[in-house]
Amino acid sequence: MPLERPLHGGNLVWAATLANCSPTALLDFSASINPLGPPKSAIAAMQSSLAQLTAYPDPNYSSLRAAIGQFHAISPDWILPGNGAAELLTWACRELAELDAVVLPTPTFSDYPRALNSFNAQIQPVPCFPPSPLRSFPAAPSSQTGLLLNNPHNPTGHLFSRDFILPLLEQFALVVVDEAFMDFLPPEHQHSVVDWVQAFPNLVVIRSLTKFYSLPGLRLGYAIAHPDRLSRWQAWRDPWPVNTLAAAVGAVVLQDVAFQQRTWNWLKQTRPMLLAQLAALPGLSPHPSAANFLLVESAQSVSWLQRELLQRHGVFIRDCLSFPELGDRYFRIAIRTVVDNQRLMHGLQDVLVHPT
Repeated sequence: MPLERPLHGGNLVWAATLANCSPTALLDFSASINPLGPPKSAIAAMQSSLAQLTAYPDPNYSSLRAAIGQFHAISPDWILPGNGAAELLTWACRELAELDAVVLPTPTFSDYPRALNSFNAQIQPVPCFPPSPLRSFPAAPSSQTGLLLNNPHNPTGHLFSRDFILPLLEQFALVVVDEAFMDFLPPEHQHSVVDWVQAFPNLVVIRSLTKFYSLPGLRLGYAIAHPDRLSRWQAWRDPWPVNTLAAAVGAVVLQDVAFQQRTWNWLKQTRPMLLAQLAALPGLSPHPSAANFLLVESAQSVSWLQRELLQRHGVFIRDCLSFPELGDRYFRIAIRTVVDNQRLMHGLQDVLVHPT
């Protein structure tokens, strides 16, 4: 049975089948993962925790929640670790689905409508791209309306300001902000709303620890929300959702200031360079981004471009077919190291200038 086109980036098995090569031979630009990691602190934490694999994890994840609480200056009671941000988004969507409607800015991460539809939510899509990022939301259709927003926005990379988000907390019954890529901005440029959670019981913030720290295979994220809400979510899910190694890693990487600074320095230097290089290629129009990825408009079919890059250069870019508003004329690429980016640029130059 042929493999189906993936809804997410990082499906190297699918891409390798198309390229007729081993998955390890591919250079993956489809998944927006930090190319500098995993940090040494994460590897050391896993190695030192191997002996604990014979016991069940702490069901309360006390050490992990304490470390996250210290990082955000918030009580551990307001923190719920999860099996990646995706698991926590499922419970957020279950609660959003209990409202009359859920406003969902589009294009949007495919897991949002999947999770909302699984609980029969009434989704109200609100276009925010193209041609320009959303500046304001229409009035909520009722006082029992929710909002699911990711910031920075995926796939556009647009950063919504705190000034933009603040009035939404007064307008919507429940606001869920997915900050999976917020870590890629240095603290002075972040527009996180974590510090508002205690003042707004209707606010939920969800974070990922796998993208910034290059640990997508480990699956680790957390939600910050009112303890009563988190208690409901805890009652809905299976016990021990976070494995022992993931819990150990999460408790140490947030303290790895050196790795964090290396990442911010790398992205500050590399992102504008790659943006300019892409803009110089024929038929490509990259969009500015606050995150570690770029959305690129293409004059050529992206399905064709993706296939040619895979088969001729072993480079895997993320098509946007799972974003119906974008379709076959947009692709998203992770920002990688300068050397990796040069391989991408060489492949794009060859395919666009010398099509077969």
